[in-house]
Amino acid sequence: MKKIIIAATAILGFASASFAQSNASGTASQTVQLALSNALEITFTGNGSATGGTVTIPFTTVNDYANGVESGAQEIKVRSNKNFGVTVKTSTAYFSVTNAGVTTTSTMPASVLGIEVSANATGGSIASGFSASAYNSLSATAANLITNATYGGNQTFSVKYKATPGFAYPAGTYATDVVYTATQQ
Repeated sequence: MKKIIIAATAILGFASASFAQSNASGTASQTVQLALSNALEITFTGNGSATGGTVTIPFTTVNDYANGVESGAQEIKVRSNKNFGVTVKTSTAYFSVTNAGVTTTSTMPASVLGIEVSANATGGSIASGFSASAYNSLSATAANLITNATYGGNQTFSVKYKATPGFAYPAGTYATDVVYTATQQ
């Protein structure tokens, strides 16, 4: 019996000792750094490109020449991780003209083309000199169009063009590029 008591005591002692031990553990840590840089993109939503599709404004009646002709709205999207502004200008001071396959510089000034900001969802303001209700003439000098726009991934605004050449220019296909530049602030 003495042997049984000693054996039971030994078993209880070993069991107690094994329950008293805890599992071993260790930790490791690592720092992860994100190296963000300034990001900015401006595109036309119609084709998702920085080069918008050609906007054709046809003049077919005398009233078109007398009153001008408007284009449909052209939506532009800016994606930026900082607040930004947008400027607008024409690429040259005068329209080019194409007649019979030959393109030359015309005497039609860029100011024949006006622009109106028809929608603004940038969180910014339409700059002084431009409007949501009236057309303002363009020139080859960059002018602020949108100011203090808020950063984001889908900041959009829309513009419409109106051409008012009057009766001073002969028939032909007149063209100029309108250049929008978004700049982070």
